[in-house]
Amino acid sequence: MIALADPTRRAILSRLATGEARVTDLAAPFPISLNSVSKHIRILERADLVRRRRQGREHLLALNPEPLDAAAAWIEEQRALWPWRLGELDRILKETTP
Repeated sequence: MIALADPTRRAILSRLATGEARVTDLAAPFPISLNSVSKHIRILERADLVRRRRQGREHLLALNPEPLDAAAAWIEEQRALWPWRLGELDRILKETTP
């Protein structure tokens, strides 16, 4: 998932894991412009990892953990296949090696 490739986006998600936050509060700790942080947030929104709601003039963001849960489940499924795959490779190599 490309949205998780950048450390700034991962830091934003970590902060949102503690609760909802305003865009300006999320941007405060980063040594980049508010516009740059907004671009990172848009990438997270496109990946459905972040949800935005408006309260008056403020934009409040919240973590949506469902895509992360789905990715973690897929990774675990793949990880479970590796011992079998490696065992099969080992068996084939032993059969074909004189």
